Amino acid sequence: MKPEDHLIAADGPIRLGVSSCLLGARVRFDGGHKRSRFLVDTLGRFVEFVPVCPEVEIGLGVPRETLRLVRRGGEGRMVANETGIDHTQKMNAYADRRVAALGHEKLCGYVLKNNSASCGMEQVRVYRACGSPARPGPGLFAAALMRRYPNLPVEEEERLRDPRLRENFIERIFAYHRLRSFFSPRWTLDGLARFHAAHRLALMAHSPQAWAKLGRIVANAKRMRRDRVAAGYEHEFMRALKRPATRAGHGRVLRHMLSRLRPRLDPKTRADLAATVEDYSRGLVPLAKAIARFRRCARRFGIGYLRAQVYLEPGPVERMLRSRAGRGFDPV
Repeated sequence: MKPEDHLIAADGPIRLGVSSCLLGARVRFDGGHKRSRFLVDTLGRFVEFVPVCPEVEIGLGVPRETLRLVRRGGEGRMVANETGIDHTQKMNAYADRRVAALGHEKLCGYVLKNNSASCGMEQVRVYRACGSPARPGPGLFAAALMRRYPNLPVEEEERLRDPRLRENFIERIFAYHRLRSFFSPRWTLDGLARFHAAHRLALMAHSPQAWAKLGRIVANAKRMRRDRVAAGYEHEFMRALKRPATRAGHGRVLRHMLSRLRPRLDPKTRADLAATVEDYSRGLVPLAKAIARFRRCARRFGIGYLRAQVYLEPGPVERMLRSRAGRGFDPV
């Protein structure tokens, strides 16, 4: 067993909620689907999906009228385009029940269909009663989902066309899986400290401030209720990862690793790694290649601190998916 294995192990498969049409189910208003090649052909090989179609599940047929959001009295209503039938009350009641039931599915993420009056994560068109556009927002089901599970990694299919957002989503679902697995059994404060330490570089790539804030939660954990420690750490941990790491953030981490390795390196290897950091900062070398070079050095010299970092050793499946996603190889 590698020194980092006990820190990043997670129990059970990764389970993702997903809009059914993205898996190829013909549940769209026109009887069609919006099958995502990335979800089905790539991600689907390594995760379990929990498909949901709110509009079908509230009893609307296939095919059916299109739906839209209308702002009335400061509230978003979901109405049928042609007949004007208001489905808001039925959808809201269903969403509350269905979202609560999803809590038993042990989801590590959710992918929603964009521009949907029920499933759109954001920027869904909202109209005033007179027909003019109002400020856009989320679909009714998506809003209920994100309100109940604010730490759950959620994305919509159109945004996953962006390689940077796709790589970030993969990072978040694996991180959430590790985190929830850690807090599932009778976790210890010592274990939390080791979990936090193992994610130091990953967090620093996103936000050094978040790393420090989480460190204060760990340091003060003995004086807090256990449920508050777990809830506070989970919230800040997932909040930190939600904003994609920048090239500057990764460059900062690469330079930190170089400083840790420097005493062990011969002049040529040190110069080669320094050149790798510079080439990555200039956009000449992909991040996966730069990290691979540091990983080899950490293993070669047995640097326990670096080998225990999820940033360097995230596990083979996560590493492969993030590398491919970040390079934009997989079509959505």
